[in-house]
Amino acid sequence: MSNHFTGLSLGPPLGDQRLDLCDLYAFAAPGDQGRTVLILNANPNADALHPDAVYRLNIDNDGDHLADVAFSWVFSRPECDGSQTYSVFMATGAEARAPEAVGTEIVSDAAVSFGPRANVVGGGDYQVAAGSRSDAFFFDFDGIKNLFDTSGNRNFTAPHLGGKSPWTGVDSNTTANVFSMALELPTAELAPQPTLRIWGRCSVLRDGELLHVDRAGHPSMSSFFNTDDTKEEYNAGEPVDDREKWTDQFVHLLGHTGGYSREEAIAAIDEHGLLPDVLRFDPAKPAAYPNGRTFTEDVIDIRVALLTKNEAPPTGLSPHTDILDRFPYLGDPHPAASS
Repeated sequence: MSNHFTGLSLGPPLGDQRLDLCDLYAFAAPGDQGRTVLILNANPNADALHPDAVYRLNIDNDGDHLADVAFSWVFSRPECDGSQTYSVFMATGAEARAPEAVGTEIVSDAAVSFGPRANVVGGGDYQVAAGSRSDAFFFDFDGIKNLFDTSGNRNFTAPHLGGKSPWTGVDSNTTANVFSMALELPTAELAPQPTLRIWGRCSVLRDGELLHVDRAGHPSMSSFFNTDDTKEEYNAGEPVDDREKWTDQFVHLLGHTGGYSREEAIAAIDEHGLLPDVLRFDPAKPAAYPNGRTFTEDVIDIRVALLTKNEAPPTGLSPHTDILDRFPYLGDPHPAASS
């Protein structure tokens, strides 16, 4: 749950965990470099998703940071027993930029899986699944609190460097589940030129219009770079506007956390490709963040190193071991949260 892992005053959109995007992954299917896997996780409670929301994977394949391909998940109202169904739509071209779930329906009224077994739906060259899965994100929450002064202050502005390591060595997420939307398809369908730029989007119906309430690109962006005052505007924004709107805020934060000059901060933002906030993936190259993202990269380690100008020690954590070698790749949900 890297997008909102802090548990501080930043909370779920509109106070609703169902609308909370957690992590975005992109990698080549194991054993088949001609297929791409895209996974968007939401709702750290791993229960039913919002029936008035559209959960979207946007893909820009030509570098203008506008969607050229979009996959939209929509969910039914849960039944009395908690069961839920979903449909998935694929849109291309200008239609991919519409906020609604439009395009070709590639999955229709499939069952969401809340038990230990994933319900994998095959639609032609596509594999799709939605439901509760084991969360692959690993992090040391107490270590984050030790490293940054967060008492009475949402912003991470005072890293405690030097002396004893802040890390506890304890993974705070070993038994967590998450609601996962997974898709595997031929890479050629995405037409990379050669790099894909991918971001997740969650929109919910309010007063007859879809309101953008969350997004996911790079891991841990909202957790570190946003404040309560800016999170709604940031989450509602589009990547094409990111650089103009958010460079100054990112520069300001890096000045506090790592002593960066403005020039150094902009250079670091560019080196890490943080703005626009999209996950870049060249399928012709091995996937490892920041080229796509798999389940094994310590993204908190990477992000903290950036924030502290490489002064913080590594976290020392290891990836989770329950990952599957087959679709939908995330491990079976932990029993305590399954139904």
